[in-house]
Amino acid sequence: MCYDVKTSLEAQLKRAKRNQDLKAIEEIVEKLGPLTDLPLHHASGFSHPEVLIYTSEDLFYPMVATWGLIPHWVNSVEQQKKIWNSTLNARVETIFEKPAFRDAANEKRCILYVDGFYEHHHYNNNTYPFFIHRKNKEPMALAALWSEWRNPEHGGIINSFSIVTTVGNGMMAKIHNNPKLKEPRMPLMLSEEVEEQWLTSSADFEKELKVLLSSNNDVRLQSYTVGKLRGKSYRGNTPSIAKEVVYKELEPEALNF
Repeated sequence: MCYDVKTSLEAQLKRAKRNQDLKAIEEIVEKLGPLTDLPLHHASGFSHPEVLIYTSEDLFYPMVATWGLIPHWVNSVEQQKKIWNSTLNARVETIFEKPAFRDAANEKRCILYVDGFYEHHHYNNNTYPFFIHRKNKEPMALAALWSEWRNPEHGGIINSFSIVTTVGNGMMAKIHNNPKLKEPRMPLMLSEEVEEQWLTSSADFEKELKVLLSSNNDVRLQSYTVGKLRGKSYRGNTPSIAKEVVYKELEPEALNF
């Protein structure tokens, strides 16, 4: 699962900067930046923050979108509110089967750039939040799906997205150990070599995806514990939320980290 992230406008400009179009970057900062909730030192998907995503419609110029995919076929605000919290994540194994994600998986894939994400570790009946980031400190490119939905009450357009998840790697298997889950999960992270393949439309992407998932798409990660992300001690969306907090009861030797 991936319900908590950290991201900034700087991180979300990563792809735009590859195009070396300074005018476009300036326009993104001035016109799109104020329409987002950035920076997000910590944000829960359940708050449906507004961020930037990159799509095949323009590979280097992002659009503003809210977290929590609203399928295009949703026909009422009531239905939209009911489905919103259940589409924060999309399991990569079933994106071509689930009605909420099927069309987007075939035609509307996107990338969300983040500084990292948070996950909770269970130990002795307590939970401890970890912050996971790339070892080289560069932004992560998370595979995502998006949708364009028209509000039937006023005709306004909402762009929304869901983060695609996959089976957790060795490190995430140690961190994401929720006893209620069958297996550890983590966001599907894309190496720079496969980003274009994810974004670019294909008549038979389902077959391409199997090759992509089996290719060398390894993103090296690091992690550390942070302060509580829930409850009375939660610091909110402040820079200090992502700073390391050491819990004496979580000895690395005991957890085999």
